[in-house]
Parts: sequence; structure tokens; C-alpha cells
Amino acid sequence: MISLSSIIETFIADFITLYHGSILPSQFKALAAMKDCRTTQSRVMLVQCNDCEKQVFVPHSCGNRNCPHCQSHECQQWLERQLKKEVPADYFMLTFTIPKELRSLAWQHQRLLYSIMIQCCWETVKTFVQNDSVLQGNAGAITVLHTHSRSLDYHPHIHLVMPAGAINQKKKLWSFKKSEGKTRCLFNHKALAKVFRAKMLDAVNKAALTLPVNYPKTWVVDCKFVGNGEKALVYLGRYLYKGIIQEKDIIACKDGQVTFRYQDSKSKKMLTRTLPGSQFLRLILQHVLPKGFRRTRNFGFLHPNSNRLIALLQYLTGINPNKSSAWFRERPKLTCKCCGGIMKIIKTMIPPSHKSRSFPYKLTKEEAVLVM
Repeated sequence: MISLSSIIETFIADFITLYHGSILPSQFKALAAMKDCRTTQSRVMLVQCNDCEKQVFVPHSCGNRNCPHCQSHECQQWLERQLKKEVPADYFMLTFTIPKELRSLAWQHQRLLYSIMIQCCWETVKTFVQNDSVLQGNAGAITVLHTHSRSLDYHPHIHLVMPAGAINQKKKLWSFKKSEGKTRCLFNHKALAKVFRAKMLDAVNKAALTLPVNYPKTWVVDCKFVGNGEKALVYLGRYLYKGIIQEKDIIACKDGQVTFRYQDSKSKKMLTRTLPGSQFLRLILQHVLPKGFRRTRNFGFLHPNSNRLIALLQYLTGINPNKSSAWFRERPKLTCKCCGGIMKIIKTMIPPSHKSRSFPYKLTKEEAVLVM
């Protein structure tokens, strides 16, 4: 398997030469971190076996949220938090997309435009829930920002997962819509798109940003039934902290070119794409979010501040918050290569040195998620 760190090592000089004027600090930091992740250049930690007391040095991961190696445990923790908030209702995943004419504006003002997109998505569904003849209450939603298409091009959009239910706190009433038939729908997707478009344009104007001269009157919002929401949340959780490409999908790196595979969204067929190495790095790094920007946010009664309300609702409706435990995995432990005992961490963040490298320790796939 071709590692991303080896690709960065090979093409980093060409990349910096070509794009030095447009590399953002957050992108350069991600590039440097992924380049050294679990290599001889990374820091190490000293671990000791509880049984035979053998000591070895283990390389740290870089911990960057864009690295394909790192933060599997964080993804798992996020998924557990979301699944434990299950409520008795059908779930839907709504995808809000801005037209291609606005992508340049989004790229130039990423922090602001991404925040506007997320807020406008929430305001749109909140309005529809409040005006719905059945629901008429407070909505709840989980939003996840994606900036890439399947071919890794720049394509900012918001996935919003929400139950078809609402809480009326004044009446202390839980209302929900039961979806039936082959074409299950929460709200009309064309109506959602019109309201989302209006809210986005108004927010962009209030932010004193200049809209492009020509942008389409018709925008696109997709609304899909996703059962109890488990599989949709598992899918979204894969792309929260581990970058936009898995190393198993990088299939070739030769003659200055990098080839990767992806699944076409329409045909569902696996396709390949080949780019010069420097352009491939550019493709990866354009999806690095601004420092501190949160890709996922919870709103309404699914906000962390409403955990007690969710627990009460689950109790009254007989929902077991732990029934989705099949998706939960216990964090694996480091084990001794000599006796199989459990190893404990003695010291962390040790600079790489010849002495530390005299105790090689190769991580298994399961153990790799520990090294943060």
C-alpha cells in the first residue's frame, strides 16, 4: 500500500515551488504533520509491559484531523454520542449544495461562508418543522460539512441528518411524521431549495460579500429517507477526522504521477484519476479546514445542552440509548510482543533519536488507533 507520507516526501518540493504563494498556514501545518506521521521523524513514547516489564519506544501519530492514519478513536466517540441520542421517529438525510458559481466565493472566504451555509441549512429545516401541520415544534439536526466530491474536487455541501419529529416544550408534546410508501419524503426538496437559496443570498449580502454576476435561480437540495439514521451517521463519521482519502485508494505513484480510485456517484462504478504529484497534494490540501473550524455541529433538541431532555424522551417512549452498541468498538490496547501482556505508557513526546530507534516496535492495524 502506498502511504500518503511517502507521496508528500516525494513531491513536497515541487508542491511548495508551484503553490508557495497560496498555501494557507493550516494547510502547511497539515502537510508537515502528515509527512512525519509515524515515520523516523516523528516523536515517540516509551511504553512498558505490566507483566515482563519490557520497555519499547512507539512512534506517535501526528494527530492531525486530515491524516488518514489518525483520530479513528475520535470518529468512534462522535458516532457513539450521536447514536445514543436516537429518538422514536424516521430519520432523513438532507444534502444542501451551493451552485458552482458560488464556489470561488466560498474558497476565498472559507470560515465565513462555511458558517453561513451551516446556519442557513439549520434555519431552513427549523422553519419547515415549525410550519408543518403535524410537527409544529422545535426541530433537532446533526450537520456535517463536506468540501469534496467523490473525485476530490472542491465541492462544498452540507449533510444534515434529522428525525421527522419535533418537541413542543410548552405543550410538553412529542410529535412525529410516519413516512409510508415507496417515495418517503420529509419535505418537498424543491421548496427546501428555494428557502435555502433565499436565506443564503440574504446572509451573503448582510456579510457585505459580492455575489457573482450570474448564479442560477434553481438550487439543489436532496432529501433521502435513512431509516433510524444509524447507517447515515456511520457513513458521515468516516470523513470527520481522517481526511478525504484512504491510503488503500491510492493505487499508483510512478513517473511523477499519482493515481487514485473513487466511486462514481451516479453509475456506482469505480473510476480512477491520475494527476501530477504536486497537483494531487494540492487536491488533498484544498480540503483542509481553517484552524479551529468545527466540521460537525448539533442543533435544536439534538444539541449537547439538551441531553437531559433526550434522556427523558427516551425513557417515556421506551427507547434504549445503548441498543446501537453493535457499532461501538472498545479501544484496543497495546500488547507486549514478548509475553502478550498489556503495556502502559511511561513517557510521551520523546524526540526521535538513535537510542529510541534501537527498540523498534511495529504497530498492528488495531493498535495504531491508540497512538495519539
